Amino acid sequence: MPSIEPFDVAIVGAGPAGLTLGIALARQGHAVAVLDHQDADSLATPSDDGREIALTHASVGLLRALGIWQRLPAEAIGRIREARVTDGGPASPALRFHTAGTGCEALGAIVANHAIRRACFETAASQARLRLLPGHRVETVRITQDHAHLTRHGADPLHARLLVAADSRFSSLRRQLGVRAALQDFGRTMVVCRVAHEAADHGDVAHECFGPERTLAMLPLPGRFSSAVLTVSSAQAPRLCALPPAEFAQEVQRQFGDGLGPLRLAGERHAYPLVATYAERFAGHRFALAGDAAVGMHPVTAHGFNLGLQGVRSLCTALAQRPVVADPGDADRLRHYERLHRRETAPIYHGTNAVARLYAGDSGPQRLLRRLVLDAARRVPPVRAAITRQLTGAGPTHF
Repeated sequence: MPSIEPFDVAIVGAGPAGLTLGIALARQGHAVAVLDHQDADSLATPSDDGREIALTHASVGLLRALGIWQRLPAEAIGRIREARVTDGGPASPALRFHTAGTGCEALGAIVANHAIRRACFETAASQARLRLLPGHRVETVRITQDHAHLTRHGADPLHARLLVAADSRFSSLRRQLGVRAALQDFGRTMVVCRVAHEAADHGDVAHECFGPERTLAMLPLPGRFSSAVLTVSSAQAPRLCALPPAEFAQEVQRQFGDGLGPLRLAGERHAYPLVATYAERFAGHRFALAGDAAVGMHPVTAHGFNLGLQGVRSLCTALAQRPVVADPGDADRLRHYERLHRRETAPIYHGTNAVARLYAGDSGPQRLLRRLVLDAARRVPPVRAAITRQLTGAGPTHF
């Protein structure tokens, strides 16, 4: 790609959402630059951060259409055929979500975050109209009538007709653009790791187990492995991370039970504070927000990256409206994106936060309400069907 500026679009943040957006816009014909403060090696070969990403069928379809899905090795892709939710011990009755009547073979896919990042980077590097700029830290941004102007540490300024902030839920660029964000700190921490269970197969079943002090999710991975996700008070997280491997496995076993046989820690433990964010605006004059910079989700309903991909789809749709205009920073197009993404994200964001708050406490009223909610979902098929549709996304996809 020739070194001609201004770019049509400059995206700050080369995470999966920023790279996916860059690929999609480049395929639409825009000249795109994607900047990130990390160096090229870190972006090309990201380390395993312990996180496993649940993907809806709609998300898989978008990744496949952009050529990203095809770069994932088959052994990196897991499937979720069923999800079971319990409140209490292993013997508690389970609320089950499955694919019957959906036309889908599975509720969704599950892929390691670092595998998605690597596939996104490889795909982005192959795009003729996309320039990757690793090791470029944006210091300041200035918006004028026709362009966004970015100053970079140790490099010449960069100019673009549209600037997109995709630099995490704690986006410094969002702050520079003067966009406030609501922040919900849950005071809890997610401890994630891989566990092995050689004695039994998980059957592609995901489990969400709500206990008196913590929540445990067991997500099925390829082979006889699961991703254990413990959500605990932030004061408890350091102790869990410091436990000897055998004692940590016993803690997981105590809450999950013996359904998969003896459990063994099979990877490093990683801890992530749980903070959700929601920007007051998703677009403005010559700029837009994408990915976690727009909406940073609590992981309990597994919507985070799926909403990021929905935002990619919505921004591309808005910029491709008829009649097509040459300027991607057109104000009408950005207002359309704002409306679309607000409508898509607001109910899910607030609903997820309500679920997270309900299951974070253990007072008598909270326990009673949790059981009433689960019982209602078990007894009312339309409620369960609506949740299943939300889990799968639109349209059957085979993976």
